[in-house]
Amino acid sequence: QVQLVESGGGLVQAGGSLRLSCAASGIIFSINAMGWYRQAPGKQRELVATITRRGSTNYADSVKGRFTISRDNTKNTVYLQMNSLKPEDTAVYYCNADISMVSDPGVLLNYWGQGTQVTVSS
Repeated sequence: QVQLVESGGGLVQAGGSLRLSCAASGIIFSINAMGWYRQAPGKQRELVATITRRGSTNYADSVKGRFTISRDNTKNTVYLQMNSLKPEDTAVYYCNADISMVSDPGVLLNYWGQGTQVTVSS
């Protein structure tokens, strides 16, 4: 079974920075796209950023120029560096990945992490 475990959330003042990490564990054959999503109270979950296995990235307009997504394929880990944080960035941040297992390498399944809270105070 695959697990995505996020870390790095917390409380920070506006203008500050945080770095989120998400490590995938299990008997993994390959990880394709990885990404970060967030959900604020009373709102729908939204895309923050995605990255392909080869490193192509995509960002929500609201975070462009402030957040950077990266990944380390040797560690099955994706990162989100968040700078110039704003109170409106407050949300639970979720890691997402398309993963195939050694037991069935031709099948890609989508997985979610449990989420990590990011709170930005004004």
